[in-house]
Amino acid sequence: MIAAATNPRYEVVKFGKKGVPPMKKIYPDAAAALDGLLFDGMTICAGGFGLSGIPERLIDAIRDSGVKDLTIASNNAGIDGEGLGKLLRTRQVKKMISSYVGENKEFERQFLAGELEVEFCPQGTLAERCRAGGAGIPGFYTKTGVGTQVAEGKEHKEFDGETYIMERGIFADLCIIKGWRADTAGNLQFRKTARNFNQPMATAGKICVAEVEEIVEPGQIDPDAIHLPSIYVKRMINGSPYDKKIEFVTTRERETA
Repeated sequence: MIAAATNPRYEVVKFGKKGVPPMKKIYPDAAAALDGLLFDGMTICAGGFGLSGIPERLIDAIRDSGVKDLTIASNNAGIDGEGLGKLLRTRQVKKMISSYVGENKEFERQFLAGELEVEFCPQGTLAERCRAGGAGIPGFYTKTGVGTQVAEGKEHKEFDGETYIMERGIFADLCIIKGWRADTAGNLQFRKTARNFNQPMATAGKICVAEVEEIVEPGQIDPDAIHLPSIYVKRMINGSPYDKKIEFVTTRERETA
């Protein structure tokens, strides 16, 4: 929290008497929460893992805004017609920085046709690039990707006889994330798999906008259960109710007696 408060890249929220923020963070809807933040050619970090924990309402508002030429860092690119797949379908995305993209036919078509720039990034490396960007670390060395296409064009360096490549931290113009529960101050909880990328990506931008399933009063969340402190969250909406979608439904026949 100290690092974020003193980092000049972050928007600092000043507190009034008794530590109460002078402005509320809760907005009525996604369009209002994104008002004044979107512009053509911007870079966005988008949380989520598959269809789990994706900021659905914020993605819809970005689509409806018509903003274009976006660079989006996200573990995956959604699926056809869901998640970031909606922005691909409307041709609002210029570049994707992603790890797993195999479930999106429109992504595949645009990539193979040369219509979409893609920077493939190993999953753990992508999470660390966002965490590093949020911590003010411009780059780091990793063994992941050495000897593969991932390493092409990147600096190589040896440490203790082992080869590493340098990866750049990611710091975006905007982070959009989805939490499970939040208090009115902006302290967030994530639920299970949704925590994987939402938490590091929340720190990796000039401003973070969050959507959550439930908002409670301060003190109703156990301090030990807070995964993201409120200093990172500048704007927030309650996006409920959500239709929890499943990428693949796998069933088996019930065994007969």
